[in-house]
Amino acid sequence: MAAPAAGGGENPYGLLAALEQGGIIAYATFGILVIMSAASWYIMFVKLFEQQKILNQGKRARTTFWQSANLREGASKLEKNSAYRQIVDDGLVAQEQHNKLTDPIDQHDWMLGSLARSQGAIASRLSTGLALLATVGSTAPFVGLFGTVIGIYRALIKIGAAGQASIDAVAGPVGEALIMTALGLAVAVPAVMGYNWLMRRNKAVMEELARFTNDLHGYMMSNGAVKPVTAAARTGGATTGAPAGTTATGSATGTTSNTTAKKL
Repeated sequence: MAAPAAGGGENPYGLLAALEQGGIIAYATFGILVIMSAASWYIMFVKLFEQQKILNQGKRARTTFWQSANLREGASKLEKNSAYRQIVDDGLVAQEQHNKLTDPIDQHDWMLGSLARSQGAIASRLSTGLALLATVGSTAPFVGLFGTVIGIYRALIKIGAAGQASIDAVAGPVGEALIMTALGLAVAVPAVMGYNWLMRRNKAVMEELARFTNDLHGYMMSNGAVKPVTAAARTGGATTGAPAGTTATGSATGTTSNTTAKKL
């Protein structure tokens, strides 16, 4: 009676017991799952921070950039090395390069291609690391299953060598081996959910960047006559008596009216 009492405080089953029964293969499988889990959580936090940073940059761009007198002044108000600053700088460079072409092409096509390449580079940078989440989500259950198979195999060999086939002798070792499958699922499920969530947020970020790129293209092709109406501009227009909701078409109409007045 004294021997069971001495060991009564120790759990004969569990993760450590499963690793000990599985041997070096079980330890290697467990280590791989830990590395996969740590890498996936790291990618999720880093990409979430990166996406939120670009979303915050978009809010500041809508309130400060379009209130500037020209593009270079507006670019100076954007954060250095930000996604929106990169698009504006690439647009200015493309505009300068178009004037140096020996075989000129349509400026609209040149600007669209340049801005599309800039936007594509940002999209590529945002998607970096997401392939790892997809890989972890699709392979982690099978890695855990591999550990389970090895654990069950070793447990059955021990049971056969001992000559005991009762439920007490089978349930413990097999149950411990199944822990590896549970660990594989615990690693895979957050990775899959994080991948889908980050992909959806990437889509929202790229839609906002595409909207800004389209507005920038219209502004550059109209020499500043066409630009979006921000909340600050709309409030200012209502204060000065300008009709609320004035759009870029209204700005162009005002320019035409001023020209007509000069002619008169």
